[in-house]
Amino acid sequence: MYNKETDVKIAFKDVAGCDEAKEEIMEFVKFLKEPETAKKNAPCIIFIDEIDAIGKARGRGGAMGGNDEREATLNQLLVEMDGFGSSEHVVILAGTNRPDVLDPALMRPGRFDRHISIDRPDIKGRADIFRVHLGPILTSEDKHKLANKMAAMTPGFSGADIANVCNEAALIAARAGSQQVMHTHFEQAIERVIAGLEKKSRVLSPEEKKTVAYHEAGHAVVGWFMRHADPLLKVSIIPRGAGALGYAQYLPKDQYLFSTEQLHDRMCMTLGGRASEELFFKVITTGASDDLQKVTKMAYAQIVQYGMNKRVGQVNYVDSQQQESFNKPYSEATAEMIDQEVRKMISDAYQTTLNLLTDKRDAVEKVAQLLLKKEVLNREDMVDLLGPRPFKEKIQYEEFILDKSSSMESESETKPKSELKNE
Repeated sequence: MYNKETDVKIAFKDVAGCDEAKEEIMEFVKFLKEPETAKKNAPCIIFIDEIDAIGKARGRGGAMGGNDEREATLNQLLVEMDGFGSSEHVVILAGTNRPDVLDPALMRPGRFDRHISIDRPDIKGRADIFRVHLGPILTSEDKHKLANKMAAMTPGFSGADIANVCNEAALIAARAGSQQVMHTHFEQAIERVIAGLEKKSRVLSPEEKKTVAYHEAGHAVVGWFMRHADPLLKVSIIPRGAGALGYAQYLPKDQYLFSTEQLHDRMCMTLGGRASEELFFKVITTGASDDLQKVTKMAYAQIVQYGMNKRVGQVNYVDSQQQESFNKPYSEATAEMIDQEVRKMISDAYQTTLNLLTDKRDAVEKVAQLLLKKEVLNREDMVDLLGPRPFKEKIQYEEFILDKSSSMESESETKPKSELKNE
């Protein structure tokens, strides 16, 4: 049990990046602050963490029987929740990362009847979270601007990832003997979180290093010259993590809808490394394993989930409630057709990539040679080598990276997108 005066150290003002969920939770507090006749410990909140441990759907896959202990616990929980009247000032909260496996009875009105989804924060949410974690850190520049730039460089990061970046940056600064945490320390920390620790002890042979350089240059050049590819931030051939011999860091925007053209360009960018190897060395290596896994997932998703293939049609064969089922909801003939269309989609994207790199062969050569010399190239190096990217990029990210924006909230919240583009 927690006592609010002595045990609870975190207030609502300390939580950032999930405003909608915070507003919903605050309604419970208002409800509890006005108690009139109540039970022994009321007003109180009962919080059950990881409720999927006892709250999984009954009878799924024959895993639970009438005498199963977990099922008996779930039944008792349902009965007890029915015993709380709406005027008794007892609120029951629960948390889970697997809402898809919960028993439907738990989600009915009168039990857990309000469902709050905590998504990963968008760019504004990330900036707010960075400001919270930057509070105790001594930085070399204005924390408001720094939080904005870091938010732009960390798409897809959760609150825990952002806390990790701030801790890593402080450690890197301390290791370097710096009195303040600099922008470069945060960049190194983001690399550490995304790609893992630098493996300085791993020495590549000259042939391997050359192959990795041309592989990464292929990714970078395809991304640079494809309209819907994400803006490149950095490309490196320094070995990192468990198996990464090099990596390219991009800035995917916070986007929730993707067109077929955008997904096609992403597939081409992902295949850029393999195509570059074939073009320059006439052989392929195992270095594209992770790329091929990503592109295969993208192709299958377009065909069996998004209905983006004319031959298979406007269908979605993915059932979110049957994720653990081994039964495919389509015939063998359809399965064969899906496999054929996946291969064709990847083959077409690969041919597009190969044609582009053949046309931009000199650009790949420039990037690869400079990579072999410097090992890490940033956005400015790419602009020097290839000129400005031929397509207009999302101005919001461009402003944040180049420090042209003074206030994120005022621009992203109050101005329409057309005004941002004109500026």
